[in-house]
Amino acid sequence: MIGVLALQGNYQKHIQILDTLNIRSMEIRYPEELDSINGLVIPGGESTTITDLMNRIDFFQTLREFSKEKPILGTCAGLIMMAKSVPDSRVEPLGIIDIEIDRNAYGRQIHSFTDKLSVKLNGKESQITATFIRAPKITKVNDEVEIISEYAGEPVAVKQGLHLGLAFHPELDKVTLFHEFAFKSQFINETKKHHAA
Repeated sequence: MIGVLALQGNYQKHIQILDTLNIRSMEIRYPEELDSINGLVIPGGESTTITDLMNRIDFFQTLREFSKEKPILGTCAGLIMMAKSVPDSRVEPLGIIDIEIDRNAYGRQIHSFTDKLSVKLNGKESQITATFIRAPKITKVNDEVEIISEYAGEPVAVKQGLHLGLAFHPELDKVTLFHEFAFKSQFINETKKHHAA
């Protein structure tokens, strides 16, 4: 069972992607619901609003504990929330991926765009379509973080441990690659390790 944080943003599109992959999902609105899931999507939206809503229901510490053992996929504002550092006092990042983020660095909504990206994940290279909407920019990547995709020489998708963070919206282009890797491939690999032990 994979959760999709349903506080704000277009979380329904992520549920559709999970449905396509035959992965069971549920909407997550309260910290105690994290006990029912094996992974989480933090969708796009407005990172300042997400921060405010998460503070109201005391979500931060529970989610940080969850991230120590379970995979999280963050897109756009979700990536901002997963970062270690965001130079904006209105945003409280979770510190899950060791990167620094500049919010809305690719411009306002009018500057949104779609383009082709090359993604290196799990030893394979794939070409995908990616839509950037008021996208954040990854301005600093520390050593333990793997860059899995770049656009115009800048990192736009990263991986650290169990977690993936994307500056774009794969759910808008029906790209299943990241959800499949985060929640299907890793689960299979972890199961194999468990049985081998």
